[in-house]
Amino acid sequence: MQIELLKSKIHRAVVTEANLQYVGSITIDEALMDAANLIEYEKVQVLNVNNGERLETYVIKGKRDSGVICLNGPAARLVAPGDIVIIISYATMDFEEAKQYKPIAVFPKEGNKL
Repeated sequence: MQIELLKSKIHRAVVTEANLQYVGSITIDEALMDAANLIEYEKVQVLNVNNGERLETYVIKGKRDSGVICLNGPAARLVAPGDIVIIISYATMDFEEAKQYKPIAVFPKEGNKL
């Protein structure tokens, strides 16, 4: 049996930009991506703590150590700079393997720094 579970999350990052004119996705500082074990184009769920919005999109790599968290395209309508978000990735794995798996949680400091 295969189940889906939390792979990793960036907990309470601050949105730095919302770019309605971009094609789509979420731009994340490459250092945060590495810490959360995220790769470019990976599907993520974004939860907006300020307004309760939840959306799915994919990750694009932002400049390392920039602190950027930018929602692009239509998702830009669901956030505002300064909003706090939780960015979640999931993985599908065998049930027995999943019992042993420990998710990664990243808790950014001020400026979305590690």
